[in-house]
Amino acid sequence: MRIFYAVGSRPHGILAESSVWRINLFQPLVALGHDVIEFDFDLDPHYRHADPAATGARDFISERRPVLEAALLRQVTRAHEEEPIDMFFSYFYSAFVRSEVIQAINDMGIVSVNWYCNASYQFNLVRDIAPAYSYCLVPERFRLRDYRDEGATPIYCQEAANPDYYGPRDVPLEYDVSFVGAAYGTRPSYMRDLAAASVDAHAWGPGWKDMAMPSSRALRLRQAGSHLGRRMLGRPQRPPSLPAEVCGGLLSDSEMVSMFSRSRISLGFSGVVDAGSGCDAPIRQVRLRDFEVPMSGGFYLLEYLDEIEDFFVPGEEIAVFEGSRDLVAKARYYLSHEDEREGIRSAGRARAIRDHTWQKRLTDAFGEMSLVREP
Repeated sequence: MRIFYAVGSRPHGILAESSVWRINLFQPLVALGHDVIEFDFDLDPHYRHADPAATGARDFISERRPVLEAALLRQVTRAHEEEPIDMFFSYFYSAFVRSEVIQAINDMGIVSVNWYCNASYQFNLVRDIAPAYSYCLVPERFRLRDYRDEGATPIYCQEAANPDYYGPRDVPLEYDVSFVGAAYGTRPSYMRDLAAASVDAHAWGPGWKDMAMPSSRALRLRQAGSHLGRRMLGRPQRPPSLPAEVCGGLLSDSEMVSMFSRSRISLGFSGVVDAGSGCDAPIRQVRLRDFEVPMSGGFYLLEYLDEIEDFFVPGEEIAVFEGSRDLVAKARYYLSHEDEREGIRSAGRARAIRDHTWQKRLTDAFGEMSLVREP
């Protein structure tokens, strides 16, 4: 197919050096043999101002959305005139374009498709434009009805990983337990409980260095570890502090993949929003990391949610935990059972390569749209 592609390289400005969506969407489309024409426009500022409720966003949207719309229609029209475009593929918020612009692309005879992976807690940010698209690719199964209620046509398309980028790295095995991702929600409490239990667990990503505590307090935390079973933390009133030596900064895409090979256990947390933050109950979802780690050959220990069983067999292809006490127990168990850990790690990678590539996800989704054609 001939595809006009309008997706930024990264999800937001915090990960300024990341190319996560280029790795996971653009490169697989090219690898499948499609003719991909890129939108020549800097989308990064628009991702940073995607939520109209954020400070300064409304003024930015009012001023810059018309500029994006004009450039988009101009480039799509020109490319379509040169050779017919089969699909318009985007990762857009309502703050990027109005529905009328997407409809204008539809009116050219082009199938419009929007990928969006924050609907678990920010469906409102695409609600206005979702019905204008021919199809919306939705990784949150529990949001499919919300899309339909708005008049959109969603296709369940879970996240995946690109096997041409994610794979085992030839690096030393250095860490017992690691986590790569931002510090928010219950994640700091889980990491603090591991530290209190004297489990060597490190975290890298936005916000962790802000939680570093002085070494004297870190020592007292470890000395209090024997009381862990009597006082597992619930949802904290404020983020707990952590030993400075376990709090790392941002990793590049390549450094993150290497970290999965440098760690005996790679952690995953499924929670997106805590109860008490305006939601009736905690929101948990399958995430990109749930495929990146196994695809990279890492041993994955994930906070349990039932949907993950559609993609991996817990205890055979990944490991799962429920709550802090179970996390500590599972970390200790798998650190001391190397053969079992290795078997699960190997099976997880085999499953990811077989069933969870972006190449397969996108091909399946296009097939559901009756759009699979010879590249």
